[in-house]
Amino acid sequence: MLEQPKAYTVTAITRMIKANLEQTYPDIWVEGEISGYIHHSSGHRYFVLKDQNAVLGAVIWRGAGTGLKFEPKDGQKVLAYGSINVYEKGGKYQLNCRKMVPVGVGELELALRQLHEKLRAEGLFDDERKQAIPQYARRIGVVTSPTGAAIRDVIQIARRRNRLIQLIIYPAQVQGDGAEDTIAAGIEYFNSRDDIDLIITGRGGGSLEDLWPFNTETTVRAVVASEIPVISAVGHEVDTTLSDMAADLRAPTPSAAAELAVWSLKEYAEQVNAHVYQQASLMKSQVEQARQRLMSMTGRPVFTRPLDMVRQRQQYLDNLTRLLVAAGKNSFERHQNRLSLLVSRLDTLSPLKILARGYSVSRRLPGKELIKSISDIKPGDRLETIIPDGKVVSLVEEINSES
Repeated sequence: MLEQPKAYTVTAITRMIKANLEQTYPDIWVEGEISGYIHHSSGHRYFVLKDQNAVLGAVIWRGAGTGLKFEPKDGQKVLAYGSINVYEKGGKYQLNCRKMVPVGVGELELALRQLHEKLRAEGLFDDERKQAIPQYARRIGVVTSPTGAAIRDVIQIARRRNRLIQLIIYPAQVQGDGAEDTIAAGIEYFNSRDDIDLIITGRGGGSLEDLWPFNTETTVRAVVASEIPVISAVGHEVDTTLSDMAADLRAPTPSAAAELAVWSLKEYAEQVNAHVYQQASLMKSQVEQARQRLMSMTGRPVFTRPLDMVRQRQQYLDNLTRLLVAAGKNSFERHQNRLSLLVSRLDTLSPLKILARGYSVSRRLPGKELIKSISDIKPGDRLETIIPDGKVVSLVEEINSES
């Protein structure tokens, strides 16, 4: 009778493989190209690493993913660090990735490129949204380390340029984990006040890792959200951070930021003196011009011999009066002569002139109708006859017509 061969269940063999792989490869670096990358809504990231001959499934759990400096993408070559484990239900082994760095480019550099592209697409670096820097700021908020060289430089330059300017320092962490949160908190604090004219944020130079808090999304968005103009002064002149790009003005160094933010009291006094001198010169010139005009006017005859001007006007008025009187007299005589002529003509035509030559005029009473023909009267009518020196009333007894 043949012996039954020893058999393992699928679960048993899978667990044996799982234990062997996980004990053999607890910490391992794997190089490959990312493919099939999925960032799940749960926060977990699933993908495969592949080369020319094989593929290896991989996962980055949500907790480990928060430590990534950049967001993986399909086609990127990376070094993935983690452990090999077996997914029993699927019968598959995969890399439980806890850390990842790009191949050929630094992790922070890649993260910087990706964040720059994201924020640029949102318009956070556009010049159109940037505010003007106040020319004469009175109170300036400074977000930086209270013990670094940057704040010493800012204070020294501010005192040299203008001791009247007030610097309010917000002690922030400018390097290391969580530094971006303190920088953003400082910017938000100054925006909560109503007496701050300008904000300076920055630090001295350093490596990309040292300057990283000023390359984070948290810091950039705090700078953009500030209603108070922000000058960013990070590192040396060759260093440029995302905060520099988002700020309303970028200064190459903290010292340069102080020079730009703090107006010089000496230069201001010189400008005021120059303005006063300019205005005084202008006023002097205007006074001289007015004096010349006054002298020119007072030299005229109306001021030097005022009585002559009055007498000339009086003589002119007398001449006009004589002309007016003469013109009036002539006009009166012309009208008087014309009136006399008209009266003479009227008198010639007057009926009284005719009566004076022996004629008379008769009218029938009582209507006083003028009698022009014997047909206008009859016997018994009463007549009124007008003669030159009076009137005669008569009664018609007989009418004889000319034969």
